[in-house]
Amino acid sequence: MKFLVALILGVSMIFSASLLKDGLTEMRTGDRYVTVKGVAEQEVTADLALWPIRFAASGDTLDAAREHARKSRDGVMAFLKLQAIADDAVELQRLDVVDTGANPYQPEGGTRKFIINQVLMVRTDEVDKVRQAAQNVSDLVDSGVILSSDYGPAGPTYLFTRLNDIKPDMIAQATAAARESAQQFARDADAELGGLRRANQGVFQILARDQAPGVMAEQQPVKTVRVVSTFDYYLR
Repeated sequence: MKFLVALILGVSMIFSASLLKDGLTEMRTGDRYVTVKGVAEQEVTADLALWPIRFAASGDTLDAAREHARKSRDGVMAFLKLQAIADDAVELQRLDVVDTGANPYQPEGGTRKFIINQVLMVRTDEVDKVRQAAQNVSDLVDSGVILSSDYGPAGPTYLFTRLNDIKPDMIAQATAAARESAQQFARDADAELGGLRRANQGVFQILARDQAPGVMAEQQPVKTVRVVSTFDYYLR
């Protein structure tokens, strides 16, 4: 009986030691992993153009300023029509009337004027037409329209709105690039690449294609979409 008890205790101790050894081994190998980044870039073309055309008109009377503003507005619409931009792509976004006589800092005896500022917003998916029209904007000045840039961005803004359409392919590219880097690291470290420990998709950025100081992505019709994904892989 004593022999049987001793035998059972001995087997139990051996089994427990084996489990402890395996557990410590797993703890050590579980800490072995490599962090890699995968980069994917794709050149895209804007699919939406926003062009706020700001202009001002003035007159000694409100009626005179209104008539000048009407002629300027008609001139802008005629210009856009020549550029093949449809009327329904244009809407009045802002209209301000300034009476200089109501300015308490107006010099005594100064000439009173009425100034009308307007913004016509062009919104269209025909980006190429807006690009061409922006190149010919001097024709507006030649026709007597007084363009203004007192507030807001000058010139068109070009947007890319189909980011969700290209996300899956770009994530796949970033994942493949990261795994290739991890495999190379494992070979250099004389190790074997294990499973995925952690993944971070990263943030998609829409950048200017020509990344120079002062150049913004919104100013360029052609852009670069970039994502940097981060992955942890176990090493065996």
